[in-house]
Amino acid sequence: MEEQKKSLKHRLLEFYDKKYKLLLIIPFIMLFLAIVQIGHQAYTTGEFIKKDVSLKGGVTVTIPFENAIDSRQIEKEISSQFPRNDISVRILRGTGAVVGMIVEADINGNDNAQVQGLLDAIGSSLKLDMSRADYGIEIIGSSLGESFFRESLIALAVAFLFMGIVIFIYFRTLVPSAAVILAAFSDMAVALAVINLLDIRIGTAGVAAFLMLIGYSVDTDILLTVRVLKRKEGTVMDRVISSLKTGMTMTITAIISVIVALLVTQSEVIRQIMLILLIGLAADIFNTWIQNVGLLRIYVERKAKKGVTI
Repeated sequence: MEEQKKSLKHRLLEFYDKKYKLLLIIPFIMLFLAIVQIGHQAYTTGEFIKKDVSLKGGVTVTIPFENAIDSRQIEKEISSQFPRNDISVRILRGTGAVVGMIVEADINGNDNAQVQGLLDAIGSSLKLDMSRADYGIEIIGSSLGESFFRESLIALAVAFLFMGIVIFIYFRTLVPSAAVILAAFSDMAVALAVINLLDIRIGTAGVAAFLMLIGYSVDTDILLTVRVLKRKEGTVMDRVISSLKTGMTMTITAIISVIVALLVTQSEVIRQIMLILLIGLAADIFNTWIQNVGLLRIYVERKAKKGVTI
């Protein structure tokens, strides 16, 4: 059995070593499909992501409620009275029990008639007299929400830009630096596309998760690039395998931590952050250990053919 395992491991490493150019198809197809999905989203809806109330403005109503409810049915009933608006219903839980409900609607919070109509629709769905209910209401203007979104995008772009500058300054070579940046971009694009497909509305917490993903994405890529280009012992493949062992340990540890957080948290904000990180970390396995490895090996081999020492 042990010999079979060794043989299987040997065959996998041999395939990984010899077919690295063919394997490049996988991450590039992932990136292509992600870009297609994001483009389709932008073309059909006018937005490349699905924003929640915190980023586009609207009304958020929080109602303490202890009985078990069907959030989808409630959302359907409220949406039927606001066919032109996006309605989102989420259940609040504490220690496993239902403690309340959050309803988000992208209506004009300054229009008292619309706000009252939303409260009436919630009360009707819950069989609850909202005039006597203890609920909280938060109103975010559309201009304020748009401002949050614009500033969040600027922060994300600036973080990505400075990450790229630091990478270029450190490695001082175009291809390895571009490969690290491409891997980070691919992680973010795949994560965004999957979030869109899951029909999850992104809020300010989601933008923060993408900022965190930049850091998670580049650490393994920098580890790989430093070991392949800066170290001289062994072959290029030996250095790749050494990086793979360390990098996968880092990534798997992070994935396990994120999954645990997803399972135990009762906060929708933390859930959104952890879900984005989980998708991005899963994508990073392909983008680092197939895409970046392949591009680095092509770069090193071309330099070796020209007699250039790296």
